[in-house]
Amino acid sequence: MSFLDYFRGKKSGSSASVAKERLQIIVAHERGQREQPDYLPQLQQELLAVIRKYVQISDDMVQVEVDRNESCSVLELNVTLPER
Repeated sequence: MSFLDYFRGKKSGSSASVAKERLQIIVAHERGQREQPDYLPQLQQELLAVIRKYVQISDDMVQVEVDRNESCSVLELNVTLPER
């Protein structure tokens, strides 16, 4: 069962293997959340508040990612600005 099959609802394999794969997805997601710094959600909200002072944007117009490597972390904030 591939990752996309999980969302398509394709039934293949035993229910135990399906449950195992779903659990692996949940654990991977939780590990990713655990590694985020505590201040990151507040930082994101404050950055959006500053942007909203100048431009009207909705939450779906913003993508936030944190990339980590051995020496540093990079906060990437992509904002789709409305056309004037």
